[in-house]
Amino acid sequence: MIDIDITMPIQIVNMLILIVIMNAVLYRPVRTILEERKKKMAELGEDAENFKKNAQMRLEDFERKMREARAVAKAKFDEARGAAQAVGSEELAKVRKEADAAKAEQLAQIASQFASAQQQLQGQIDGFAGEMAGKILGRSL
Repeated sequence: MIDIDITMPIQIVNMLILIVIMNAVLYRPVRTILEERKKKMAELGEDAENFKKNAQMRLEDFERKMREARAVAKAKFDEARGAAQAVGSEELAKVRKEADAAKAEQLAQIASQFASAQQQLQGQIDGFAGEMAGKILGRSL
C-alpha cells in the first residue's frame, strides 16, 4: 500500500521544482522557437500571397497589352489589305479599260474590213451574175 510519510511531500516539492526548471530550461525556449517559427511562416505566407498577387497583376497586364497589340496589328493588317484591294481594284479597272479600248479598236477594224470586203464583193456581184448567167444559158450576155 501507499504510505504517506515525509517522502511524499518531498517528492511533490521535487516534482514542482523539476516542473519549474523544465519549464525554464526546456519548454519556454521550445515554445518561443515555435512561436517565432509560426510568425516566420505567417510572414512567408503573406510574402507568397503578395508575390502571387503581383504575378497575377503582371499576367493580366501582359495579357491586356497583348490584346491591345493584337488589335493594333489587326487594324493595320486590315488597313493594308484595304489599301492593297483598292490598288488592285484600280489596276483591274485600268486593265479592263485598256482591254475595252483594244476590243473596240479591233471591232472597228473588223467592221471597216467587213465594209470594204462587202463593197468589193458588191462591185463584183454584177460581174459574177453575168458570168453565171452566161454559164447557165450557155452564151455570153
